[in-house]
Parts: sequence; C-alpha cells; structure tokens
Amino acid sequence: MTSSLLMPRGRVRAGVDSRQEAVGATAPTRILDWQHPYVTSMRRRIGMTADVGETADPASRTADLRRAHQWIAKAVQPVYSVQDERPVSQILRRGRGSCSQRLAVLEAVARASGVPTRVRGLLVDGTFWYPRFPRLHQLVPHQVVLAWPEFRIDATSWLTVSELFGGLDELSESAGGGFTNTGSETLFEALSRTAIDWDGTTLCPATGPTCDLSAYVLSDLGHFDSRDALFTHHGQTLCPMARLIAEPVVGHRAAS
Repeated sequence: MTSSLLMPRGRVRAGVDSRQEAVGATAPTRILDWQHPYVTSMRRRIGMTADVGETADPASRTADLRRAHQWIAKAVQPVYSVQDERPVSQILRRGRGSCSQRLAVLEAVARASGVPTRVRGLLVDGTFWYPRFPRLHQLVPHQVVLAWPEFRIDATSWLTVSELFGGLDELSESAGGGFTNTGSETLFEALSRTAIDWDGTTLCPATGPTCDLSAYVLSDLGHFDSRDALFTHHGQTLCPMARLIAEPVVGHRAAS
C-alpha cells in the first residue's frame, strides 16, 4: 500500500490542455545551470562541440546526446535522491544522482550544445517502484512526478529521450527484455537498450518483462519549457519536510 503522508497537501495534479505547446529553450535555468564550470568541463571531456546550434545535422546531434548519456551513466552514480530541483552542477560535484537528476544532466549538456529541450510531465503510480522497496511499500509515495525530457534535434522534430537510441518498436526487440525496475539498472540506463513506453503504443514481446509502462501513468501533465517550470507548477513528489528528512538517508543509497 502506497502512502500520501509525505506528499504536498492541497495540490491538485491534473493534466493540461493538450493543445498547449511548450517550445523549449537552450537558456540555462536554476536546475539546468549549464554555464557552470562543472558542466563545461564535463562537455570538454565528452568531446561535444560547443554551441553547435542549427549548424549540426540531426544525426550528429543525436550521436552527441548518446555519447553524453553513456558518459553520465558511468560517471554519475545512481542513488535514490528525492531532491528533483537540485542544480546539475551540484549533481556533478557530488558524482551521484537519481534517475531524474541524471536526466537533468543530459538536458543541461544538450542545451549547452545549442539543442533546445523541454520535458513532458508524467504522474506515475507509486507501485511502479515497489520492486525497489519490497519492505517499505507504506513509505512509497502513491504518486510520483516524473520529468521526461525531449530534445529538438531539428527545426520541427522533437526526440523523446525514450527514442534516443532508436525507435520504440526497434528497442522493444532487445534480447534483454523490458524494464523490471529491479537491480542496479534504472530508467536512465535502461533507455539505451530497451523501449520505455509511457503511452502503450509499442509492439512489446508477449513474454518477459514488458516495455509498455502506460498502466502506471495516472495522468499526463503535458509539456513544459523546462523541468523548472514543471516542478514550479506541480511541485516535487515529496513535501519539503519529507525531502529534508529523507534526503540524508536515501541520497547516498545506491540504486540496487
């Protein structure tokens, strides 16, 4: 049984008008502080071109993002942090971060290279995380606010992070199966080898772990120009006091 005790009070999280369009941006934000030396140093180590903007073709942009993803997966240790608004520079300084935080690092690097980003807000059922906390179900929030990034790789097209390494139908055929939300692999690592489908549109294998995660989506919160805007509008998953208490405990615990 999930819990609502640690969640913000009086906040209604409902979907938005699907006709509203978030145009995204490349500008730094409080979370995506890509002008910080930690971020610029990371980009140099990855070998990404500075401020490529519209001069790079979509294939080059996608290749850069894939390379950045692989670097982040190796360099930033996965932990159960609950501070979704932590700036990217702090995540890199600590060398550890949650799945959401590591996705933010990828967004920051994209923006620093001239690739506009935005996020899709998803309200995900807390039971999705039960396999990771088998004895602590009562402490798992019953709703989790998830920021799922998208990248504008050309003038008209948005590439969801789910499709960074290929089409969803193509990824669903991976021999490793879908995402089980167990072990050391998080959503961040999994998206490089299997389909992460929040909409139920993928042809997933009939047997084994499914790649169709749509059953866990309680509400589509729509698109936002940045994850800052999403969390400003809908708040983080846990209330401030719960984050203050939980972060020292789970913020160092490796995902496993």
